[in-house]
Amino acid sequence: MVGVSVAIVALILLFLLVFSFPAIRYNGLNILTGTVWNIGNQYGSGTVSHNGITAQAGAEFGGLVYVFGTLSTSALAMVFAVPLSVLVALALAYRVPPRLRFIANALIELMAGVPSVVYGLWGLVVLVPWIGGSLAPFVTTHASGVPFLGGGAGSGNGLLASAIILALMVVPIMVATMRDVILAQTPAIFEASMALGSTSWQAVTHAVLPSVRNGLVAAVLVALGRALGETMAVLMVSGAALNQFPSNVFQAVNTIAAVIVSQLDSALTDSSGMAQKSLAELALLLFIITLAVNIIARVILRGADRARR
Repeated sequence: MVGVSVAIVALILLFLLVFSFPAIRYNGLNILTGTVWNIGNQYGSGTVSHNGITAQAGAEFGGLVYVFGTLSTSALAMVFAVPLSVLVALALAYRVPPRLRFIANALIELMAGVPSVVYGLWGLVVLVPWIGGSLAPFVTTHASGVPFLGGGAGSGNGLLASAIILALMVVPIMVATMRDVILAQTPAIFEASMALGSTSWQAVTHAVLPSVRNGLVAAVLVALGRALGETMAVLMVSGAALNQFPSNVFQAVNTIAAVIVSQLDSALTDSSGMAQKSLAELALLLFIITLAVNIIARVILRGADRARR
């Protein structure tokens, strides 16, 4: 089974690499450093050639804006999700009565199975209007001097809305993993700390959590891998900004996954095919980032399992 999984991942990576190779040659490092995404003049016959690859005149494919959007929305989502997930996982392990634990665990797993478009729809109907109409105007007025908070309030679609939606989506995954890591730890650590006179909070924070630190970090990385690749929910609330960085957390943003979906239709009109191949290059970049994060998480989890044994 492991061999099949590795083969599928390798085939996906090979396909993306082969399909996007002309774009890699054409764009060079601009895919990582450029801030302009322009498929070029689709109504004329003029073409340009770079490194032996032909594209429409004026074509430029810079992906830095979308790399920033992907990393910033995911990082901010982790800021919201990690503390909440740790607290919920600890509550499930030590506070929730056994007769209610099954129901609580089932609800957590049910949340993990909710389609992302449902989260996106809730964000579009409830979260975005609240941010744009109430939160953003208040914060930008009273915290105008705070970096990344002052400035225009925007419509509510933006970095903050995307991060909150991502946080809601990854919390169930993170809670389930953290709960299993905590419960897999021997109860003797908690009991010994309590026997020495610690409060339950002190026993958890000074004895239990340090002993499962690697497992908790791995759980965060697994959830981060999910957040990096989320598409539809982010597309619905991000504002789908092109060629611009957000001036504050309330401004529109875009991610690699979202821009691939939003720009696919226009890319199909590119007769040179370079826009499609450049989107595939972005997909390859996202695939590598996500794969690296998940590999690191699995290595840390395996190390934590060996340490417990």
